[in-house]
Amino acid sequence: MPRMTEPLQLLVTTVMPYGKYKGRAIADLPGAYLEWFARTGFPPGQLGRLLALMHEIDHNGLRHLLAPLRTRSSGT
Repeated sequence: MPRMTEPLQLLVTTVMPYGKYKGRAIADLPGAYLEWFARTGFPPGQLGRLLALMHEIDHNGLRHLLAPLRTRSSGT
């Protein structure tokens, strides 16, 4: 059974593979960009699921929940 933190951890470790914010972690994408995807459609697959999750987190003002995962992913 996968751990519940796994999708959240992926938000801080997965980078946007294309577009204006190529190379930026999904967790660091601006809210307006996530809103654009919400309006136009998320891409298929894992990337789309992560973008949709990040959109929900951003929309609900919960970005602060990712802070502990950032320190864990940096090895500190």
